[in-house]
Amino acid sequence: MVYETGVKTIPVCVELWLHYISFYVTYFVDSTEDIRKLYERAIKAAGTDFRSDKLWDSYISWEKDLPNVTSLHDRVLSIPTQLYRHHYDSFKHHVETHHPKEILSLDDFLKLRKEIVNKTILTGDDDENVLDEGPPAFIGPPGLEVPPGMEDTEGGKCDTDEAIKLKDRLISTREVMYRKNEEEVSKRWNFEEAIKRPYFHVKPLERGQLKNWREYLDWEIQNGTHERVVVLFERCMIACALYEDFWMKYAKYMEDHSLDAVRTVYSRACKIHLPKKPYIHMAWASFEERQGNYDGAYDVLATLEKSVPGLIMVAMRRISLERRRGNLATVETFFKDYIENAASPEIASFYSIKYARFLLKIKVDPEAAREVFKQAIEKDMGNLKLYLQTLDLEYQCTPVDEEKVNILFESLLNCENFSLETKAKMSQRKLEFLEDFCTDIKKLKDAYDEHQKLMKDLHTERKKRSYDAANYTQSMSEEPPEKKQKSEPPTNGASESMSQSAGTEHGSYPYWGSYNETKPEVTPLRSLRKLQNRNVSFY
Repeated sequence: MVYETGVKTIPVCVELWLHYISFYVTYFVDSTEDIRKLYERAIKAAGTDFRSDKLWDSYISWEKDLPNVTSLHDRVLSIPTQLYRHHYDSFKHHVETHHPKEILSLDDFLKLRKEIVNKTILTGDDDENVLDEGPPAFIGPPGLEVPPGMEDTEGGKCDTDEAIKLKDRLISTREVMYRKNEEEVSKRWNFEEAIKRPYFHVKPLERGQLKNWREYLDWEIQNGTHERVVVLFERCMIACALYEDFWMKYAKYMEDHSLDAVRTVYSRACKIHLPKKPYIHMAWASFEERQGNYDGAYDVLATLEKSVPGLIMVAMRRISLERRRGNLATVETFFKDYIENAASPEIASFYSIKYARFLLKIKVDPEAAREVFKQAIEKDMGNLKLYLQTLDLEYQCTPVDEEKVNILFESLLNCENFSLETKAKMSQRKLEFLEDFCTDIKKLKDAYDEHQKLMKDLHTERKKRSYDAANYTQSMSEEPPEKKQKSEPPTNGASESMSQSAGTEHGSYPYWGSYNETKPEVTPLRSLRKLQNRNVSFY
């Protein structure tokens, strides 16, 4: 039972199969057919492995039925393995040490002998020692009925020259297989030589090893058979068991062949080797959802969230799964639970933005979305994204509620959590909004005056910051004290240039574009911004 569990878990492990077979042979000596079936299971599972030579040698040496031995040689000669030359030499030794009638089945022997007869007739070989006149003699096991016309008149023994020709024919036909197999081996040899660690280890593999495995798999998928590809993947999953991209590559390949095999691959990866890796779990959940197994996808994601709590990507995938299933009430429950149990205000704000967007776009409930943003801002007042998303919500409503937008701008501009640079940008955006939607010119004038006051405060702050930086740099100089010059504040020209630069960077919303003081581009938008930065009132 233990052995059965082992070979099912690691089906390509040749050493494990050999230990299992050795145990079985020791304790079940009389069960020849059962042992043969066990060998066949091993060959089916690991016989196409490039390094499965020991398994083939064990099977051939155990097999006592000579025609079966010949059949095994034929099978291994068509499989690219590391000791392919050894198998060919072993086959030749097998042929040379036995008479053809002993190593071939009756049908194969008669077919081969007939070919030799026909070839002899066509070539005009009159050597009387090769074949006597008349029909070819029948040579078979004692007691077997002789086919008509195949009676052996000389006691059932082929002469030596005929046996030699039959052996030569056997070897020559297998040599063609050998040459073809040699070409297949040469194509895989470099990949196999680059595998330095075919066994599992907790230490990470070198990049060269990982690259080799990827290239080998890609080549085998393109040029090999499905059986060989599966065996190569299984070998790879031993050395690369801790790399989820290889598991996902394996599962993706198996999708075109067997859905049950895909589930087996995902189950092995997620339950045994990678229980805390998120991407392989989400790939499994996605696969189950594509097959219509929503409950299976739910279980996979729920299990992952229990193993690794707090992953936002997993939470959003669970929410999206329920939304696609049409369980909108469950979606709202999930959002509220994630917001309430968030590890930080930033994470809670992230979920709040997603929740409000869901309420607006899916539930078509803008009031509920506003309430979500309102509660989120109260908990995380310094999060600019919340204000921007709320503005976006108001812009998408038809018609635009000017009063609500103005209240939001005022709340942002009066918040002490934001810098002057941020407030200046948002003030510029407020001006743009009022230009587009305001119905009272007085409000626009007041907003413009407030914007100019902000710009003045910002310019003063930047001027002081630049002056302090210049003093600090000069104080850190390594020159002698007598050579240091007294630091002076910037000149009026420098102050004006810096003031304009501050206005260029922070005094206008990016909507206006960039501004080059030396070579300004004459456009209406740039002209408007230039007037704003130079404190020229046009209202």
